[in-house]
Amino acid sequence: MTRNQRWTAIILAAGQGTRMKSRAPKVLHHVAGVPMVSHVVRAAREAGCDRVVAVVGHGAAEVIEALGDDAEPVHQREQLGTGHALAQAETAARNAEHVLVLHGDVPLTRAETLRQMMAAHLEADADLTMLTAVLDDAAAYGRVRRDAAGRVLDIVEAADLQPGESAGGEINAGMYCFRGSWLWPRLKSIPRSAKGEYYLTSLAGAAAHEGARIATVVADDPSEALGINDRVELANADAVMRERIRRLHMLNGVTLLDPQTVYIDADVTIGQDSVIGPQTTLAGRTRIGADTRIGPGSVVRDSAIGDRCRIELSVVEEATVEDDVDCGPYSHLRAGTYACRGVHIGNFAEVKNSRLGRHTKMGHFSYVGDAEVGEDVNIGAGTITCNYDGVRKHRTVIGDGAFIGSDTMLVAPVTIGRGARTAAGAVVNHDVPDGKLAVGAPSRIRDVAPDEGS
Repeated sequence: MTRNQRWTAIILAAGQGTRMKSRAPKVLHHVAGVPMVSHVVRAAREAGCDRVVAVVGHGAAEVIEALGDDAEPVHQREQLGTGHALAQAETAARNAEHVLVLHGDVPLTRAETLRQMMAAHLEADADLTMLTAVLDDAAAYGRVRRDAAGRVLDIVEAADLQPGESAGGEINAGMYCFRGSWLWPRLKSIPRSAKGEYYLTSLAGAAAHEGARIATVVADDPSEALGINDRVELANADAVMRERIRRLHMLNGVTLLDPQTVYIDADVTIGQDSVIGPQTTLAGRTRIGADTRIGPGSVVRDSAIGDRCRIELSVVEEATVEDDVDCGPYSHLRAGTYACRGVHIGNFAEVKNSRLGRHTKMGHFSYVGDAEVGEDVNIGAGTITCNYDGVRKHRTVIGDGAFIGSDTMLVAPVTIGRGARTAAGAVVNHDVPDGKLAVGAPSRIRDVAPDEGS
């Protein structure tokens, strides 16, 4: 599929979706961690469309914000059907030789299927090309009617089917390729339905009646035609998408120990030879390196994890973890955490908005928040950075090679010097110079005894 054919994709994303029973626009409900309309936009881009136009209506401002620069918005002020919605994009797409029309609530569409449909359209020199699918239960979908020779006659809406017609059959997937010069004049002739709307499906019958060139492509995977109208269908689409994602990662060299219990969002990347344990969720724009083990029972969201790491029974959110870091079990790396190479974070530890230098060890039962921790620091069990005074947050700075004794309270703002130490149970509310020892509550500064040296 080459780009010199001047393809424009138009995504119809203006509907309210009343059956979702939601204040949010239907097309912004997530499938595998991404708004469903974004899946459609990506498929169009990957298929080779030069431009993507989104027709927005209900919740337009929210949809436009979600799409960002991925699509050019045009507005459908009144909700008068799919034909009317497509007509709103005429000015934006009038110069396109070929138009690909998609629906923002059909997120399982794959780029390879769109490429197949676009190629068939060009090969047949068609005015209209339709994607169809064969379903055992097609009751909720418009049906494609053909003559004895297999030529398309029209599309019959589900509500207009006769009582005796089969529950299964060839459905209209709602995805079309049009020759631009054929499309725009015909849109103006679409009749108004009894509900007062203009249906895009009317163009199939019009094309057949005038003898226009019609081509069809049957989807290899019928799930690509499934639209979303309620939360049940949303859950079904999410399950299909996540199965695709899991399969792709496994084929690319990632081991999933219990695939059905692993949830991986669409924007997640995972390096080769990494192992994802049971009951693990990788969400948002998470990046996992190679030879890393995540799980069991872990959640990693919008974070970057390096090579050869291990995250076990822990939660990592909006954090960065360099290579050769281990964390858990039962620890929490919160937003703004940066763990440098070789850091060890043991069990029942929490880190927030802090940088831990290379090879620093934070064994267990500690909290480090709003801190800058140097290299080769040992943080004893029960250490707390007291970063909040009830009004403001304050920083703690710990120098390279420092040793923080168990149950130390570091009352920020405070600086612990290079090679300095705190005794077990110390409450440190004043800076500790390099190489010195803080003892007591409140702490007092003294020299390190020979047997207390590092």
